[in-house]
Amino acid sequence: MSARGPIRRGLGDFATTLWDLLHGARNEKTEPSTAAPRSPKAVVGPATATPARPRGRQQTRYQELVASMKRRYGLRVVRWRSSTSGCAWTVAYRDGSVARLIESPRPRGPMSCAVFLHEVGHHAIGLGTYRPRCLEEYHAWRWSLETMLELGFNVTEAVRRRRDESLHYAVAKARRRGLKRLPGELVPFLEPRSREVEPLPALLEEVRGPALLEDPKSGSDSTPATPGRSPVAG
Repeated sequence: MSARGPIRRGLGDFATTLWDLLHGARNEKTEPSTAAPRSPKAVVGPATATPARPRGRQQTRYQELVASMKRRYGLRVVRWRSSTSGCAWTVAYRDGSVARLIESPRPRGPMSCAVFLHEVGHHAIGLGTYRPRCLEEYHAWRWSLETMLELGFNVTEAVRRRRDESLHYAVAKARRRGLKRLPGELVPFLEPRSREVEPLPALLEEVRGPALLEDPKSGSDSTPATPGRSPVAG
């Protein structure tokens, strides 16, 4: 009963027989659904690994270069650097053996290749063979670029500029440490070279004779030039 009075229901509101009751329930079960059918899920197979990109011919040449230099000069690369810098040194053991060690970038292009060969060049020409230190830097760079040209690697303008800036830095450092006479090979690198000017050629003609950075106190202790070599003073 509601607030407005009794609710009246007709006979049509109820099943008249047991058959009507069962038949109505069956119709409710078999009534088709109005919901949209679900699309079958796509079967995802196992992820396939991306095939490795084949190495280029130039990268293969760089790998062969590293293996050749390590084998020829008995080198060991202590660490591959991420920057374009490097160093070379030796370690002598009590049994008389000597380990030739370097750190450098892994050769992947002209610049990293030049720096790698520069560090190899220190061992190729012999550490401590040239004095002062800036002269050894010159010969290591010279060996590096000559080797690149001989083996057919590209010596770019950026590589030559890096050589020029590196040797100018080495000369300036030697002057701060008191260098009085500059070896003739380093005269072209005495002054900084503007980036607006093209860098020096890869192969330079050797300059004979020293360059006096400062007037000596007395000329009696000067060393005469030796034919074929530049006098070295540190």
